Amino acid sequence: MPAYLHGLSTALPPNCLAQSDVKERATALFADRYPQFDRLAGAFETAGVDRRHSVVPLDWFSHEHGWKERNEAYLEGGRALFVEAATSALRDAGWTAAEVDCVVTVSSTGIATPTLEAQVFNEMGFRDHIMRVPVFGLGCAGGVSGLSIARTLADGTPGTKVLLVVVETCTVAFRADRLQKADIIAAVLFGDGAAGACLSSEPPAHGQRVELGRGHQRMWPDTLGIMGWDVDDIGFGVVFDRSIPSFVHAEFAEATGRALSAAGLNHGQIDRYVCHPGGAKVLEAIESALDLGSESLDAERDVLRAAGNMSAPTVLFVMKAALENGASGQMMACALGPGFTASYLPLRAEPRAA
Repeated sequence: MPAYLHGLSTALPPNCLAQSDVKERATALFADRYPQFDRLAGAFETAGVDRRHSVVPLDWFSHEHGWKERNEAYLEGGRALFVEAATSALRDAGWTAAEVDCVVTVSSTGIATPTLEAQVFNEMGFRDHIMRVPVFGLGCAGGVSGLSIARTLADGTPGTKVLLVVVETCTVAFRADRLQKADIIAAVLFGDGAAGACLSSEPPAHGQRVELGRGHQRMWPDTLGIMGWDVDDIGFGVVFDRSIPSFVHAEFAEATGRALSAAGLNHGQIDRYVCHPGGAKVLEAIESALDLGSESLDAERDVLRAAGNMSAPTVLFVMKAALENGASGQMMACALGPGFTASYLPLRAEPRAA
């Protein structure tokens, strides 16, 4: 059976950090201690990020923090983002929380047990027999993979109402103690955010009809070191290898071809790719690999500029922006994440009513 998108939302935390302010703070923290900082600092201007949002204020990054403080910031900020994204998605769908049969929570930037959907159970008003599906460790691929999981659950039982909530607080993992290039790039790119989506096998009664196909993943062997977390006594330490753009150039077209074939599609049938904007260089590599026009991934660049790379929810920000801007027809959502993994989900959107 098909599954349909009934509601889609995005949420940002309250602390807005201008890229110029982030660069100034990073310079104060790194310049005297990390010899390569001056060479890397130009990335603040070329990364395509004007600002991002954080669950903690800018001054928080000038102090040392261990696991406990970092995870407390994740929990406090993550709960607030969950409620905002979930409530907005439900409102967009015309559902109540009590109607939701299953909630899928995707998050990789903190540890919560009980997981976030349980922690906000009373505030949200979920019923006591709701099915909970928490998903950890997908990183930047989590938005597409989470949507695929939610779609499969919606497809499995006719009429089931599934709520997907994707929450990431990347900024609380910022590290000034390791003095590694990946930490500089993380400071350049990453922000916090959340997204929500409501899915069902029943088509929506009103609004634009968006049908979701079956998801597809490709994982490459011997690539665990490309993206992920190192974990130590201080907290998470980002793994973000410099080879990612060149890997995309070499591998992404073939992986995308497989995903299209699995969906019974070909490249010529795709009206728009909906991509996770990992960074300006990654977007350029995707456009080159898929023979797309330069700067064609406009919604991706707009989201990156306005909110940075928020990891998993970012692609849902792009999807929402593309649909609101009038995108329709056959699309393919795609994102890269730890594993190293490419995640895909075909979707078809009817034109918006005039």
